[in-house]
Amino acid sequence: LQQLSVSQRVFNIANELLHTEIAYVSKLHLLDQVFCAQLMEESRSRASFPPDVVQGIFSNICSIYCFHQQFLLPALQKRMEEWHVNPCLGDILMVKLAVFLKMYSGCVMGASVCSTGVLSVFGVFCCVLQTEERCGSLSLQHHMLEPVQRIARYELLLKDYLHRLPPHAPDYRDTQKSLELIATAAEHSNAAIKKMERMRKLLMVYELLGGEEDIVSPSNELVKEGHILKLSNKNGTSQDRYLILFNDRLLYCVPKLRLIGQKFGVRARIYVEGMEVSVAVPRTFLVSGKQRSLELQARYDRPMDRQVDRQVDRKAGPTPIREKEVTLCMTCQEPFNSITKRRHHCRACGHVVCGKCSEFRARLSYDNNRTNRVCVDCYATLLGVPPPPATLTNLTQRRRSILEKQASLAAENSVMCSCLYYQERGGGRGWQKAWFIIPEKEPLVLYIYGAPQDVKAQRSVPLIGWQVSLPESCDRRHAFKMTQSHMTLLFSAEAEELQTRWMDVLSRAAKGEESSWSTSLDLF
Repeated sequence: LQQLSVSQRVFNIANELLHTEIAYVSKLHLLDQVFCAQLMEESRSRASFPPDVVQGIFSNICSIYCFHQQFLLPALQKRMEEWHVNPCLGDILMVKLAVFLKMYSGCVMGASVCSTGVLSVFGVFCCVLQTEERCGSLSLQHHMLEPVQRIARYELLLKDYLHRLPPHAPDYRDTQKSLELIATAAEHSNAAIKKMERMRKLLMVYELLGGEEDIVSPSNELVKEGHILKLSNKNGTSQDRYLILFNDRLLYCVPKLRLIGQKFGVRARIYVEGMEVSVAVPRTFLVSGKQRSLELQARYDRPMDRQVDRQVDRKAGPTPIREKEVTLCMTCQEPFNSITKRRHHCRACGHVVCGKCSEFRARLSYDNNRTNRVCVDCYATLLGVPPPPATLTNLTQRRRSILEKQASLAAENSVMCSCLYYQERGGGRGWQKAWFIIPEKEPLVLYIYGAPQDVKAQRSVPLIGWQVSLPESCDRRHAFKMTQSHMTLLFSAEAEELQTRWMDVLSRAAKGEESSWSTSLDLF
């Protein structure tokens, strides 16, 4: 009975391999005979994009499809029919599969290219194609992962199969050899994926720098990037800058004035060899190299008490948030207007608040202990006393909303964020400019802010179930729409590339697919 149980388990694993192989061949058919064939036809008939781009992405897919359909799958089917006579699996995988594993390196590269957003050159054609029923309403990027994941699937099934086999089984040695070959191929595949991921990040930074910096090299590795504040030696003011750290150099960048997208220009290069970093005061550090020295300050998006505690010891004032980047009071979250709710800056933290929330005064050390206007939180922290009872009551009684998610914080960890124009069809209002974010922690929800620094979203839209498509007609360029039941939201991007990326991200979220991107597209 024990031997029969083991035999049955081994048979079940072999049967699972066969059924997953049948499903896998159908996916390969979809990639080769549908996506690749129709994209090639489109490129040749209309010259919408170069055929070389299609061939590069679908590298070896045709050969892999023919091998699995004509050789491996028939061999597995025949073996399962004869299982009672020849219950072996390792010989087929060792002889037939292991030899062809090298072809999968091209698939890894193709899948990586898909994930970089290069597919935007396919435009609307690819979006329309993947909505067809035979494509399962899944994107090309999703289907391109099948060959990459299949190698790991073979490895898992073979490990389970070998674990169930008795050491004296005739299939044991062949299965061991097959597993070794497939495990090696899986390691190479994983290494190739990591290498391509590093290259993808380099390409994104290369694009961010407008292609003006020679950084795309296998020896280069991106370590960290992000916004920073540069302290001026002349007057102590701070300026917004962008740092990009590689394994061999640090790039000090400044924003470029552009109407579409955000680009940076390299102002200075400091090589890691010989670089020294020293911390002068909290949040401020000095980077010294042979080429240049920079005094930098970390941005602060932290709880108010920690902001003020650090700000008190500084000799320079805070960096004020620009008024046009805020539409709500950053304390009480009431909307501003030009008559009864005007904007004021807190002189301690730099936040934009209303008159009621900034009716307090406190002495600030950076201003020679002169009395300045401060917000209620800074007042309580600086003086060490609780805010007035009336103010505290108003703040604590205000019900916290799920929309209270500061835009600047959400944008730093987002799947996608940028400025768009939008309107709700039939809503009675015209086009409005707003800031849109899909947070990394909530990849299936779209948040709409009035401005990039607002502390509260105007609206949140759960994305599952929406249909994303192009409008029949629209009075704005680069438009797209989301429809659900009787509701239609129209959007307009500033560029075609931005339109394509938003449509791709929203389409995936509408199907419940959580994006694996760790970087956001920050365009404003």
